[in-house]
Amino acid sequence: MPSRRERSTLPSLSAEAALSFLKDTKGTLTWSGRDLADSLKINRREAEQVLAFLQAQGYVQPAHQKGSARNADEWITTPAGEIVSGAKPPRFTREGVEEALSALKGRIRQNNKDPQGPFRVAEAVAFGDFLVPDRARIQSADVGIRLARRGASSSEPRSASDAQAERKFLRDLRAKSALLTLRPYADWMRHRSHRDLL
Repeated sequence: MPSRRERSTLPSLSAEAALSFLKDTKGTLTWSGRDLADSLKINRREAEQVLAFLQAQGYVQPAHQKGSARNADEWITTPAGEIVSGAKPPRFTREGVEEALSALKGRIRQNNKDPQGPFRVAEAVAFGDFLVPDRARIQSADVGIRLARRGASSSEPRSASDAQAERKFLRDLRAKSALLTLRPYADWMRHRSHRDLL
């Protein structure tokens, strides 16, 4: 068990949240610790811990040599960081992604009004590089979706057929849009910069 001192030096942020930021950096030359802190809604000290952790893993590196007169807080995401974060070359327009998100929001609203539907969307948050201003091209928007089965209690165990039904429901909700990546909701998604879709 880590000592109290060791625990205080470990970042409290989930690895998935940190990787979601790295994914957002695809297509930028450099970024700063402040960019990381602002995106993940953490303080400067936590950002420094996350940067140290990501650097130790080989996912980020300083943009300039030590002792350089340039900004010491500039970083680059390494190819390993891009791979592990699932980053793709930014190829979509902001308008296209915004339209896809608007259409998804409408499908969610329509679904939640239908009492015959098998699921209700309980949480829906979108995040990704579409939230970063001044990007000419962007990646697909990530959308965390939490489903609630209609008429079932939350304490009922989830079966394999339930999981299969949820995957099919999410595929249908996505409507074959390459501009959206739907994934199961996790609490860290709401704690980073995001847009509510409900």
